[in-house]
Amino acid sequence: MTLKTLVRAGRTGLAALAVAALFLDPALAQTAPKIVVNRGDNAWMLTATVLVLLMTIPGLALFYSGQVRPKNALSVLTHVLYTACIVILIWVIYGYSLTFTGSSEWIGGFGRVFLKGVTSDSKAATFTTGVNISEYVYICFQMTFAVITPALIVGAFAERMKFAAVALFIPLWVTLVYFPIAHMVWYWAGPDEINAAAKAVAAATDEAAKKVALAKLAEVKADAGKIMIWGAIDFAGGTVVHINAGIAGLVGALMVGKRIGFGRDLMPPHSLVMTMIGTSLLWVGWFGFNAGSSLEALGSAPLAMINSFVATAAAAMSWMFAEWIVKGKPSLLGALSGCIAGLVAVTPASGYAGPMGALVLGLIAGVVCLYFVTTIKNMYGYDDALDVFGVHCIGGIVGAIGTGILVAPALGGTGIMDYVTGKVDEYSFWTQVFAQFKAVLMTLAWSGIGSFIIFKVVDLTIGLRPAVDQEREGLDLTDHGERAYNT
Repeated sequence: MTLKTLVRAGRTGLAALAVAALFLDPALAQTAPKIVVNRGDNAWMLTATVLVLLMTIPGLALFYSGQVRPKNALSVLTHVLYTACIVILIWVIYGYSLTFTGSSEWIGGFGRVFLKGVTSDSKAATFTTGVNISEYVYICFQMTFAVITPALIVGAFAERMKFAAVALFIPLWVTLVYFPIAHMVWYWAGPDEINAAAKAVAAATDEAAKKVALAKLAEVKADAGKIMIWGAIDFAGGTVVHINAGIAGLVGALMVGKRIGFGRDLMPPHSLVMTMIGTSLLWVGWFGFNAGSSLEALGSAPLAMINSFVATAAAAMSWMFAEWIVKGKPSLLGALSGCIAGLVAVTPASGYAGPMGALVLGLIAGVVCLYFVTTIKNMYGYDDALDVFGVHCIGGIVGAIGTGILVAPALGGTGIMDYVTGKVDEYSFWTQVFAQFKAVLMTLAWSGIGSFIIFKVVDLTIGLRPAVDQEREGLDLTDHGERAYNT
């Protein structure tokens, strides 16, 4: 007998012993395989979380600060840093619970307040059945999304909203606007729950058992946010982050009012070098934002990564060349704005569209966003200081609707997984695009109305703007008693 034959015989004997053990102890046969945390996925998500934090501090802070006048540069940095710190605290106290626990279709419950029940052994589901990551890592990853979203808003009313008003607005906004939207878009029972319920249906031996199992399956599928139930898809935050922040920024810009001298005085960026550095950090961090939203190192993460390269470059080029044609010169600020527009647009599509779809999406987003931050902004005369609405809201809408189209397998997309059958579901153009439209409209309405109410409350209690002479002097000195530059 050869060594290979002995090994084969040994394996056969072990298999027979295992089968015999199952018959001798039925409990062994009924024990489900233990779900363990995948070390590779966990390591990637630790890295992705830090990358997303890098987007806000220092990425967004530098990107915004470089675009304002020197007398307000430190003020913008402070607004972004404050937002990051206060949202982190709110998130671990009650934000995570309101966003990612089941209570209703509109908002979560209080089961995880103060991170109750979360330990180092707690697990969070990914998008693959049986593959989990540490819940602490998942909490931190989603925390960074909650941090950057309100931080984006401050660019819309930069240089003319006093710090006390910002300090009150941010906690109210994340609580009443961000957490419900994030819950509606991203909360669901997860693949493990759906898969287990589907297996119970398949294993039912009679009509009564099948009826109970089907009811349980329906209950598990219904344990999701409103927009998730509609069937809308948003891989990394086109609605939750960008449309949400963008429309809030527009409302804020209108309610706070225009900067003194807007439309009359020149208000050029004081440091495009700083803005270039901030944009570069944002692009690098965005790989954590998009590829990290796969929650795994495999799956859709590599697709999201290449799409974050392609769409960004395409939007930067389309903005630059369109500006060159219209204005006669290609500007660095235009190219940098195009980079952000491409990243915004590809965010909801990054794990669903093919690379060529992402390229087309980037080309469209660059031109559309350029049109809004120049022609539309000038037409209506609103002072969206750093183009939060024109880039984030409009780019997010382009991306959200485009995702519903580019997810189609016929266009190189991935299709949408049906976790009941374990297969990619049949794609329907009108059904998916309609679901995306509903998600966009819901986000615009919830965030727009909610932001209006919050701004109004802040205005009636402590006021939104500093005194005219304080605004002229600059918020660095009047709000913080220090300067960004001492020369």
